[in-house]
Amino acid sequence: MRPAIIVFAKAPVPGRVKTRLAERIGADAAAALHQAFVLDTLDRLSRLAGVADLELHTDVPMDAWGRPEVAQRMQTSGDLGIRMYRALATALSEGRPRVCIVGSDAPALPYGHIEELLGMDADVALGPCEDGGYYAIACRRVDERMFEGVEWSTERALAGTEAAARRCGLSVARGRPWYDVDDWAGFERLLRSGLPPHTEAWWRTYRRLVE
Repeated sequence: MRPAIIVFAKAPVPGRVKTRLAERIGADAAAALHQAFVLDTLDRLSRLAGVADLELHTDVPMDAWGRPEVAQRMQTSGDLGIRMYRALATALSEGRPRVCIVGSDAPALPYGHIEELLGMDADVALGPCEDGGYYAIACRRVDERMFEGVEWSTERALAGTEAAARRCGLSVARGRPWYDVDDWAGFERLLRSGLPPHTEAWWRTYRRLVE
């Protein structure tokens, strides 16, 4: 059986996604931007179809993606650590040699960063973000305590995950850094570097909101 790449994404429901960006552009536009980010992420990761199977795990049943070729599952209940652990553990129990969960806040993430994480000789390989979080986690072994005490959505999330994994006896490695787009400054950075296709289409529709 091949490795799996799982994109974790909330359904694009206004008021529940991209809340910091919504303060600048409104809840509806923020939800549409989130949807574009997920689609761009799926498109980039589909380039790894030769080495891994791609899945999308969402929190609410919703056919918002138009990707019938991508297997979809529901995330379990609980905080982010519980949901990630259960997704990782389930895939590994099915015989996957390695499983990688990727967030949807980095739509221009080079797919080579994920390919590198999948190939690392460590139980847990993390893709660090500049804000102290991480854009992906790839595992060949897991432990139910591996996310205990992690302060999610803070600059300590990456370090906390590394520390918790090591306390469980898991080996840990880091891949190459990247950045999340959580606020308007992050979007402007993405804009300067070049928007991926779905995000570019969003910008053509909604740029009037900030001009």
